Amino acid sequence: MPHRTVPKKGAIALGGVAARDSNSIASATASQRKSQVFFTRDISVNGLLKIYSKIKGGMTGKIGIKLHTGEPHGPNLLPIEFIQGLQLHIPNSTIVECNVLYPSPRQHTATHRETLKTNGFTFCPVDIMDADGDAMLPIPGMREFLDKYSSPMLTEHPFTPGVHLTEIAVGKSLLNYDSLFVYTHFKGHTMGGFGGSLKNIGIGCASGQVGKRQIHGEGWPKGTLFLERMVESGKGTTEHFGSHITYINVLKNISIDCDCDAHGVKPTCNDIGILGSRDILAIDKASVDMVYALPEQQRHDIVERIESRSGLHQLEYMKTLHMGNDQYELIKL
Repeated sequence: MPHRTVPKKGAIALGGVAARDSNSIASATASQRKSQVFFTRDISVNGLLKIYSKIKGGMTGKIGIKLHTGEPHGPNLLPIEFIQGLQLHIPNSTIVECNVLYPSPRQHTATHRETLKTNGFTFCPVDIMDADGDAMLPIPGMREFLDKYSSPMLTEHPFTPGVHLTEIAVGKSLLNYDSLFVYTHFKGHTMGGFGGSLKNIGIGCASGQVGKRQIHGEGWPKGTLFLERMVESGKGTTEHFGSHITYINVLKNISIDCDCDAHGVKPTCNDIGILGSRDILAIDKASVDMVYALPEQQRHDIVERIESRSGLHQLEYMKTLHMGNDQYELIKL
């Protein structure tokens, strides 16, 4: 696989474009009205319902609830009652997931369903969206975006042709839903640095054998290119649902490891609360900001995980691709 051009030392990169090339984007974002992000310290079903009531405006028709349902008996999973208690109040809703690429019982549909039972997902339907195959979802604007930075007139080419995504293979039945509620356990991630709403859909809606391979690439390399393909995949889903997608991040059991790690380490920071927004960049930025605001001894491990994986580039690249607003108003409930 060709390598992505590395920005010159000292340059701040936004999606591979040096800061001087992104001034117009930053100025445009700064002039926008701040996005609303709702917050409560009440980590309970009641807290979840309060947050959901503020962000559910676009939830119409058949609703998919995108969760990371976790490895069997995962040590840091959200309590099942937090999921059941909220789902019961969302009419015409189904929990949705996809199979995984890494070796796991969740790699194949039959054993994935056994894992769902093990982890308590027996109270409502669960749709493994790629059980019957894939659907190719276009990523609007990506081809034009990449062409702009691949022009032969440029002396530097920040995006290497052929390694970024203009479409993503998602679970086929994703297309059966009118709305998507992205319900995320915010935590660390071994490759992404952190897993927020973006990771939940960028990896989680990609089909197990095709879409996730598109994002990871051969050999599963870490780094900026992986992060950018994860964001590009997420853009495919957000563009598909438009105004009919919304987000909650639960900042509880914040391990440095993802729920895809069956032996994730014990969290070393306190629980924070619940955030909700209709803006994916705003909610992930607010979640990261709250982690960084913790006392140093609590934030050390999770911040080290984020920064050692260049995880903040998720936020930078979402901004570059106009996926939301990094300026937000935090509204406490």
